[in-house]
Amino acid sequence: MSRVQGEGPVPLAGESSTQTGETFDLEGYLARSRARVEKGLERTLEDLLPLIDPGQRGAVRQGITTGGKRLRPVLCMAAYEACGGEDQEAIVDLAVALELLHGYSLMHDDLPCMDDAPLRRGVPTPHMVHGEVVTLIGGAALIPAAHLQGWRAAGRLGLPDAEARAILQAIAKAVGGEGMVGGQALDLLGEGRRLTRAELDQLHRRKTGALLEVSLSVGARAALAPAQERKSLEGYGRAIGLAFQIADDVLDATSDEEVLGKAPSDASLGKSTYVALLGVDGARDEANRLVRQAHEALARAELRSPPLEALASYVVERDR
Repeated sequence: MSRVQGEGPVPLAGESSTQTGETFDLEGYLARSRARVEKGLERTLEDLLPLIDPGQRGAVRQGITTGGKRLRPVLCMAAYEACGGEDQEAIVDLAVALELLHGYSLMHDDLPCMDDAPLRRGVPTPHMVHGEVVTLIGGAALIPAAHLQGWRAAGRLGLPDAEARAILQAIAKAVGGEGMVGGQALDLLGEGRRLTRAELDQLHRRKTGALLEVSLSVGARAALAPAQERKSLEGYGRAIGLAFQIADDVLDATSDEEVLGKAPSDASLGKSTYVALLGVDGARDEANRLVRQAHEALARAELRSPPLEALASYVVERDR
């Protein structure tokens, strides 16, 4: 298990070095990790698609195999490694459960009754290809499928049943009414209103942040990490979850549709954003402050993880 030797200086977002001054090849790490996730998704589809009605399989496959950052499973795997977990494919299969839930959320987010988005990642969204009803049902089918995937993967990791149940409970809370689904509801209710900073934080800590935070918690639990390490990783996850959304708002305001590969913009939907509230420079400053907060959370538990240190900066430096 790798540890930090003292807190040391906390790097600003944008620096390529880790907290101890050494460089880290984040691009290579992401390429390797994403390749493992893609293979894990294909293994999962082989197991899960036969359990889903044939009419929804095309929408489900598109919803989870059209690329993306794969940030949630990558964070889960990085947390597992940081807490001393042994490298094995079963952790990839557990991390994939989180990506299934992220895929479902995007399928539903893009529906006409939600954001009515015709484009994501540069391609037509599932409901544009397969129809609204098929996409709605297919997305919903991914919720129990993800929990089944998580339970099976926890068994392959050899986790005690009590720990496997705790993982699934944490995931269910993160994606339910207290987390992502509740945040999606707040997002719809907030359209056409100017939300306060507190309201905007609550919305995005639930809609975007909850699944990012639980990804770290799941990785720590899978490694049977002590409570202090898990809590610190959850604090890291809370910080980067909000930083991620602030960075999204900055990109939404400063990049064009072709670069982002998605439409429509939040502004065109009448949504409150951090850029509208803080300005572009103010939003960037706040995102960087949260990145420093994430680094400090790792240091408090003396967790030495170059991937997690670099990933915290990546969430605000990405270009899409």
